[in-house]
Amino acid sequence: MNGDGAHDADPAPEPAANHLAYRLHGAPGAHGPLVFAVPHAGRDYSPDLLARARVPLEALSRLEDRLADSLADRLIAQGHHVIVATQPRALIDLNRDEREIDLRAVTGTPWNFRSLTSAKVRGGLGLVPERLTQIGHLWRAPLSYIELRERIESVHRPYHAALAAALEATRRRHGVALLVDIHSMPPLRETPGFEGPAPRVVIGDRFGRSATDRLTDLCADFIRRQHVPVAINSPYSGNHILERHGRPAQGIHAIQIEFDRGLYLADDLMTPGPGLAAMQRLLAGLADALSQELAGSALPFAAE
Repeated sequence: MNGDGAHDADPAPEPAANHLAYRLHGAPGAHGPLVFAVPHAGRDYSPDLLARARVPLEALSRLEDRLADSLADRLIAQGHHVIVATQPRALIDLNRDEREIDLRAVTGTPWNFRSLTSAKVRGGLGLVPERLTQIGHLWRAPLSYIELRERIESVHRPYHAALAAALEATRRRHGVALLVDIHSMPPLRETPGFEGPAPRVVIGDRFGRSATDRLTDLCADFIRRQHVPVAINSPYSGNHILERHGRPAQGIHAIQIEFDRGLYLADDLMTPGPGLAAMQRLLAGLADALSQELAGSALPFAAE
């Protein structure tokens, strides 16, 4: 450990530059052991993507975590490292495995390609979303396998490489790193097993597999103190991003936070609402609490 409390180690990977797939804010580890990411708020719809769609842009935008990147504005101003995906979820879903593909919606797949089935794929929300409830199929024609590979190589892989590099750089600097993956959800009416008001925030840690309970419980307790109903892992426990990047045994933890869109958007659930500033403050306060919890505890966390 050096004089300022940081942990000596081999040089960390160089942080990636801005890319087609994302924008970067802050330097990894410069403002503490947290890395924030917003994977589902991208709005860079290309003319080619819109031409392929059989539905209007307004329908494709239903796939977004609408304006969830605005929740991180205060974090960015404070110097936290934040990775914001720029490409829309309609193009490719960064929270899916590369193999979560509906083969009926892709042409020209090699004979030896092995897809990964899941409930999300069966529901039309695989790596490339195919259909939405009450809207139906989104695209005029199946996607070619060549185009699918291009999306993976130009968007999906670079995003995850940047996220992995940021987490590793942060872990090397502080001995521990925590990914806070920011999402938003439609208002919940009721949640099985959840008593009281429907949760307005859901924290996911893949049932303890992507982060220690200590961090998840701290998040839940902090948010409850702001008088916001919270649930843990129900109905959203996290998906590919947490599974891929959360490695508590190696000192890299990952949690997902889903915000009810009604907390920060207007009644149309499309434009900024009066609660946005309060949610920005809540997230910044949570970042301070998590940083304080992790300060000085890097070695115990890294050894779990």
